[in-house]
Amino acid sequence: MRPCRSLSLLSAALAILAAAPAAAQARTPFQAQCEDTIGETISVLSSRGEGYRIDNTRSYYDLTRLKGSVRRGSWVLGLTHTEARVSIKVGGRMLTDRASGHECVAPRIDVNLYYAPIVIYVSREFPPGSCSYREVLAHEMRHLQTYQDFLPKAEAIVRARLAARFAGKPLYAPIGQARSLLQREVDRSWMPYIKREMEKVEVLQAAIDTPQEYARLGKVCAGEVQSLLRQATRSSS
Repeated sequence: MRPCRSLSLLSAALAILAAAPAAAQARTPFQAQCEDTIGETISVLSSRGEGYRIDNTRSYYDLTRLKGSVRRGSWVLGLTHTEARVSIKVGGRMLTDRASGHECVAPRIDVNLYYAPIVIYVSREFPPGSCSYREVLAHEMRHLQTYQDFLPKAEAIVRARLAARFAGKPLYAPIGQARSLLQREVDRSWMPYIKREMEKVEVLQAAIDTPQEYARLGKVCAGEVQSLLRQATRSSS
């Protein structure tokens, strides 16, 4: 997922619905009706994991190509692959005041954060049960745990931001515009913002794949990793 908006746009978009009759200090009858009867604004946030599976069918050549960006002369022995997903549904009760030409909405924002099913690849050159297989799998399990630990943290951050924005009074707009403006705010500001929050896990993942860790994996199991790679290289040449 690629971020496509800056945080400054979030602040700009939030002013659209806020600039409404509610700006007056004394409540109008319509404001009183909206605030007292329409009900609370609700932000529902959930996150879920889709589980994972282990795949031993791909060669380290395949995994290196799947990874896409590696240092020259390096090979990918294991890979944890997934995609972060965000879904948002927008709704809410509304009231209309023909006299003022405005309507109000108590937004309901349902956000779901999740990952596509995670696949942990260990190259087929490492036989399951071997020392090298266990070491590569253990490394990839660290990536899996990082994804799993990050999701509830992202949920808490987004939940707080949504609560700060939508908790409290209804939102106002000219008749016929409240839902479209609310949807536009979600599409242009909240969706990119939440995607950026989800992408922050990749910084944590990169911190696992250090040169020191790669060097360690190259030496474990009394050189078994390097030996198996040399055998695979000879057999493919």
